[in-house]
Amino acid sequence: MNTFFEGGLGKTLVIIGIVFLAVASVGQLMGLRYIGAGVAAANTISVSGHGEVEATPDIATFTFSVVSDKATVKAAQDGATAKQNAVDAYLKDAGIADKDIQTSGYSVYPQYDYNNGTQTLRAYEVRQSTTVKVRDVSKAGDVLAGVVGKGVTEVNGPTLTFDDPSAPQKDARAKAIADAKAKAEVLAQQLGVSIVRVTSFSESGGGMPGPIPYAAKAAYGMGGGDSSANISAGQNKVTDDVSITYEIK
Repeated sequence: MNTFFEGGLGKTLVIIGIVFLAVASVGQLMGLRYIGAGVAAANTISVSGHGEVEATPDIATFTFSVVSDKATVKAAQDGATAKQNAVDAYLKDAGIADKDIQTSGYSVYPQYDYNNGTQTLRAYEVRQSTTVKVRDVSKAGDVLAGVVGKGVTEVNGPTLTFDDPSAPQKDARAKAIADAKAKAEVLAQQLGVSIVRVTSFSESGGGMPGPIPYAAKAAYGMGGGDSSANISAGQNKVTDDVSITYEIK
């Protein structure tokens, strides 16, 4: 009786142990996203790749300011508002959407005269800055000249860029990756090894041109708004650089 009991118990314990090991093994496998995950690559090579594309910009962005100097803050604000309203009306007539006209700055500063060490309040300066996005680059010169003709004395820009910058950046990235891959294949052949998989990837890029200087004639007492600026879209160069590490065997 005891022998049978001990033998049965032993078999039961063996079966329980097998089931436990099986469950543990399944759990470990489920924790792995793919075969070989978590195993650090012993042998690797690292290469860099560079890619660049040229594309015609389809957006021109510039910033302008209206300035008003008056004896009181209210008078200065009213003067700046009147100028800004005139410019806004012109921009809307020129087909610029409300979403492409954004106030980017507003300031009020006292202006002083200094005479023999004495400070005297002369006026208050109100300055309102606006950023405008022109979605037809061919019209950017006319729009610039138009805002100057409405009393704007300061213009910065335009910056020529893309409505969807991710599109040319994607093309530049693809070229950079292809460049890195080609280098890795040549290097592997020279070393007499085979490429297994990518173990790491990093990217840097997005080179864009800076703004084109444009001086408003009215700022220098030369009138302004009598002719349009010649804005040429040309092409922007977009670059991308990658670094890729491959496991080899």
